[in-house]
Amino acid sequence: GDVIHRMLTATQYVAPLMANFNPSYSRNSTVQYLDNGTVFVVQWDKVYLQGKEDMGSFTFQAALHSTGRIVFGYKEIPVPVLQISATQHPVKAGLSDAFMILNPSPDVPESRRRTIYEYHRVELDTSKITNMSAVEFTPLPTCLQHQSCEMCVTSELTFNCSWCHVLQRYL
Repeated sequence: GDVIHRMLTATQYVAPLMANFNPSYSRNSTVQYLDNGTVFVVQWDKVYLQGKEDMGSFTFQAALHSTGRIVFGYKEIPVPVLQISATQHPVKAGLSDAFMILNPSPDVPESRRRTIYEYHRVELDTSKITNMSAVEFTPLPTCLQHQSCEMCVTSELTFNCSWCHVLQRYL
């Protein structure tokens, strides 16, 4: 339910700017998306903060490229992000990923304990989010990009991986 949803959304997000936005405040406010097969873009256009409409409208977007590259673009940020209240909703900008495991509860045999593990989080310095600015994330090299044992052995990755001859891939 609701508690799990809040826990996962607190740890799993791609957020150019997460705050208490109200897209229904104005007829001019929209949240649109586009997917052309190589890039998926979501744009928040002229959205207002709930109860703080006098601050002005925000326009920003997130572009997720099939190469793994992610770009956050900020067109209109009417106030410093540090001035946005987090009382009603968290204010975040960045990336975070997590996963959940269900384990049997030692106290009640019929129930399960949910544990959420966070992989990694990249938090943006919100003071850098200004009008006409952008942030680009480029993916780090991973074990899975190697297609041969030779590429694996000569790799300079710092992961503790090795070549699997059975699967013919780097693990």
